[in-house]
Amino acid sequence: MGHAYIVAPLRTPVGRFGGSLAPLAAADLAAHVIRAVLERSGAPADSIDEVIVAQSYQSSEAPCIGRYAASLAGMPEHVPGYAVDRRCGSGLQAVIDAALQVQTGAADCVLVAGVESMSNIEYYTTKMRWGSRLGDVSLHDRLDRGRVNSQPVSRYGVMAGGAAETAENLARDYDITREASDRFAARSHQLAADAWRNGRFDAEVVPVPVPRKKGETVLFARDEGIREDASLDEMSKLRALLRDGTVTAGNACQQNDAASACLVVSDAWLARHGGAPMGRFVGWAAAGCDPLRMGIGPVPAVARLLPRVGLTLADMDLIEINEAFAVQVLSCLREWRMEGDARVNVNGSGISLGHPIGATGVRIMTTMLHEMARRGARYGLETMCIGGGQGLAAVFERV
Repeated sequence: MGHAYIVAPLRTPVGRFGGSLAPLAAADLAAHVIRAVLERSGAPADSIDEVIVAQSYQSSEAPCIGRYAASLAGMPEHVPGYAVDRRCGSGLQAVIDAALQVQTGAADCVLVAGVESMSNIEYYTTKMRWGSRLGDVSLHDRLDRGRVNSQPVSRYGVMAGGAAETAENLARDYDITREASDRFAARSHQLAADAWRNGRFDAEVVPVPVPRKKGETVLFARDEGIREDASLDEMSKLRALLRDGTVTAGNACQQNDAASACLVVSDAWLARHGGAPMGRFVGWAAAGCDPLRMGIGPVPAVARLLPRVGLTLADMDLIEINEAFAVQVLSCLREWRMEGDARVNVNGSGISLGHPIGATGVRIMTTMLHEMARRGARYGLETMCIGGGQGLAAVFERV
């Protein structure tokens, strides 16, 4: 098979739930970052063979968002597109799909994006298609419902505590304390704040013009969920989400709005159009796990991946584990015997930067590739735990 290269990985700043990016729909965010990638890369729009957009909370407001966002971004009509949903792993899966097309010769250039506007996820009902003769009709919060229904109740039972319940299961399994989780969460915020102070996000972030109600437009240019003053003491004051639990709003990921995108291209495309790839896609693997312990998913995924590509954890210069929960990261590190490893999430992740579900996989890859370039690193490992009980992992090589 041929090689697949990553060109012009970019992202928007990450907005808080109900925050600065809330006025923009998911399709608007995706179209904005798609245009930015085309401009930054210099790629002719008519050289794009396919557009793949990851979105975990897809809706009929922008059906088949890959095609919809490409059209909204002004791409030629002949360019097709489709959408991907592997929950938290959606963005990384979109990159994987693109790489497989390029490696097998089905495409020379695929534009990949990940997007989520969690602020705009709607309420819905399943009772009104044929009307309701008597009584009340309930509306479901699709954002929350997607977590509660992430696994078949008939097989696994009701997950009454939501995603936090899966994290508390790991806390018991691996004897992870509240203090350890709070300490890791504070570290995430401190690293992300330091990255902004020292300009490490400047090259990867594309500001977003956001319209306001009175007609003026404000340029949103910085991640807004980072707690600059985060400390163990401040984290310890937060109340646990579940009774006698370890998970708090401070040591769990945020709900967010954002988009990220890149090109995935072949040697032949580079020869024709030029460009400076930041990384080569090396390989990937997915694995299933207990949905009630979904945070451990990276462990079986990495166990499948590394033998396939002939590498080990020791070969990785940077390692990214999406921070769904601090306890989830700490559980994976304990399995790998890597607790306290300085290679992990060096610029923060979901706890500090946020977790806009469909965008996160592309966002993590973007941040990691830019950091690999700064350090002259060779290999980077990206891993995702996935609601419903899956893990996903991929290795990238700097070029």
